[in-house]
Amino acid sequence: MTLDRLAPLRDGLAAHGLDAKKAFGQHFLLDLNITAKIARLAGPFDEGVVIEVGPGPGGLTRGLLQAGARVIAIERDARFAPMLAELAEAAEGRLKVIQGDALAMDETRLVAAGEPVRIVANLPYNISAPLLIKWLTGPLHPVSMTLMFQKEVADRITAQPGQSAYGRLSVIAQAVSTAETVMALPARAFTPPPKVESAVVRFTPKAERPSDALLGALQRVTAAAFGQRRKMLRSSLKAVGGAALWEPAGVDPNLRAEVISVEDFLALASATLAS
Repeated sequence: MTLDRLAPLRDGLAAHGLDAKKAFGQHFLLDLNITAKIARLAGPFDEGVVIEVGPGPGGLTRGLLQAGARVIAIERDARFAPMLAELAEAAEGRLKVIQGDALAMDETRLVAAGEPVRIVANLPYNISAPLLIKWLTGPLHPVSMTLMFQKEVADRITAQPGQSAYGRLSVIAQAVSTAETVMALPARAFTPPPKVESAVVRFTPKAERPSDALLGALQRVTAAAFGQRRKMLRSSLKAVGGAALWEPAGVDPNLRAEVISVEDFLALASATLAS
């Protein structure tokens, strides 16, 4: 069996008696034209490996394989093992399936040292933000990430200071990478259709990555600032250093978190390391 001779995804789901599990936030993307387009946006795949989380029945996985990628797929739901095994057989050694919880997994153990890694995934809605923070701040440093989110989460990731969606996720994502929405998908593109629209965001790492210590400080500062986002920094940052942060950073403490730039948040975080 080759990739182009596999049964349609709907037929495979029916044959195995599979449906989406609400507890896992599953919404299947079965249109292979759409998955092929996402794969093109995520490529090229001339080197390294792709890590995919939550492949489910393997729609996006097919698109990645047909685009030439070598894929490591992490799936928590064991029900999909038979379908993914059929796909792995057709992929002739370019697909490895691992059953496990991506939130708890150390992806650096899955790849060779120095091997370029891309992350491409239609993320389960209920864990998309924690997974993103993990990948942005953790030990795995992908050369790119192309990820699908609820549109509301995508808007938070790409929001600019002063916009209502701007928040902690915006700051952390933009401190580490350039994040751009590259594709929008209506609810009807999925089975079953979710109650929200979705969007694909592509992340390209910045040339100079903040140190792990600075990223840790940034998480603490943004948690404090946006935890009380309607309060001025003078109040919200009191517990993490107060004037010892905003004075050396040159940030007006009478402003609220929602108007502070990513660069100024990095300056505040840097001040925590010096204090």
